[in-house]
Amino acid sequence: MQDMEHEQVVFCQDPASGLQAIIAIHNTTLGPALGGTRLWPYKTHGEAVVDALRLSRGMTYKAAISGLNLGGGKAVIIADPANKSEMLWRRYGKFVDSLGGKYITAEDVNTSARDMEFIALETKSVTGVPEYMGGSGDPSPFTAYGVFVGMKAAAKKRWGNDNLEGKTVLVQGVGHVGQYLVGHLVEAGATVKVSDIKDANLQKVKADFPAVTIVDNDTIFDQDMDIYAPCALGATVNEESLSKLKASIIAGAANNQLADENVQGPKLIEKGILYVPDFLINAGGLINVAAELETYNVDRVKGNVEKIYDRTLEIFALSEREQLHTQQAAMRIAQQRIDDIGKVHSRM
Repeated sequence: MQDMEHEQVVFCQDPASGLQAIIAIHNTTLGPALGGTRLWPYKTHGEAVVDALRLSRGMTYKAAISGLNLGGGKAVIIADPANKSEMLWRRYGKFVDSLGGKYITAEDVNTSARDMEFIALETKSVTGVPEYMGGSGDPSPFTAYGVFVGMKAAAKKRWGNDNLEGKTVLVQGVGHVGQYLVGHLVEAGATVKVSDIKDANLQKVKADFPAVTIVDNDTIFDQDMDIYAPCALGATVNEESLSKLKASIIAGAANNQLADENVQGPKLIEKGILYVPDFLINAGGLINVAAELETYNVDRVKGNVEKIYDRTLEIFALSEREQLHTQQAAMRIAQQRIDDIGKVHSRM
């Protein structure tokens, strides 16, 4: 907490429902912390804590760089996704409610709009609820659209135009977000390769888009590609993968794509790989669920997601100008907004 400057970390447990949850609140300078709840069978509590800490910090920067008046938080539940129940979600909702609005939850890995509906029975501090409850439903289409927009900006920077026709893109992870991203890429004329640990996901995307090529997970970084799009869990850009990676651009939906930003960040520059910072390019889902806190308007949401294009180019320009790797450049822009608004609030 001290190293990453978190405000609060809450441990929650309930033997009756089997709930074991960790809620990490990183920074609330800009507003209440909004971030999804991830359900995953973590091997240890320590592993879960580290994930919650890293993800919640990313949410702070994601909200800041997207111009949202929200802070950063994230929650993880240690459980087998097959064993989630109404009782677990409602008990978890009570824990969220006990924070008095400081943390607002939403969907993440292995959670759905239906799960948010159960949470909403116990607290108002939840977004991403089904449309029939007045929410916006699944945020995945907006996350995918933001990734697509950021990818096009990177293409413009790398190749002089943002046309993806004929470019080879490897999408690693074709869950909800990855499948929508594949749809955008196929429509844009890209050559798409896909990989996933779940065969059902691969079969679905192959049925929907017969032209895609399925790649074995063990050969991802042996593939020729123009763009690598990590859309599953984080840290796939590490020392081992980066030594093999054959791509000009990294642009994907996963959080914490760099195993260590201070190590891989500079090495990406050395290898001449253009990296679109994850907390910028995958902000579309957050932009969408944040709109539920006001009067939801889908056209306004789409317009705000499209701003990722110009912000991506802005980060590339700062990176070149200040000799920073792109993750540093993005963090600087985000932190500057947090610092500036913090000064405004301190004078009131």
